[in-house]
Amino acid sequence: MTEEKRHTLQKKERLNSRILIEKLFTGGSKSLPAFPLRIVFMPVEGENLPTATIMVSVSKKRFKRAVKRNRVKRQIREAYRRNKELLLEPLKATGHKVAIAFIWLDDKLHTSAEVEARVKKLLQLTAERFS
Repeated sequence: MTEEKRHTLQKKERLNSRILIEKLFTGGSKSLPAFPLRIVFMPVEGENLPTATIMVSVSKKRFKRAVKRNRVKRQIREAYRRNKELLLEPLKATGHKVAIAFIWLDDKLHTSAEVEARVKKLLQLTAERFS
């Protein structure tokens, strides 16, 4: 029997360091678009950091209602959780660690399948940059 890997997104994998977030958006980071998403990533150093830390941002300018913003954030987190191995495998092989921000660019809702396809694409492109 093959053991199936558990797909989880733990609290330690969430990017919540204000200093790291500021560094991510002020400089030294790279960005890749895949409409309706954009990924901003930056290599980080640190012994106690996980291989990849993420944050999800959906602007109030795009969706006035918090219900819609939360839905989009949930879709992105779920897509990342299910496909994060696309990024983690190459990062572990090279020994890099990365901080990632997913930013929503559209003012319309999209299906979960569409969001997942875009997240997969962005994770693969990011993994290629580090390998």
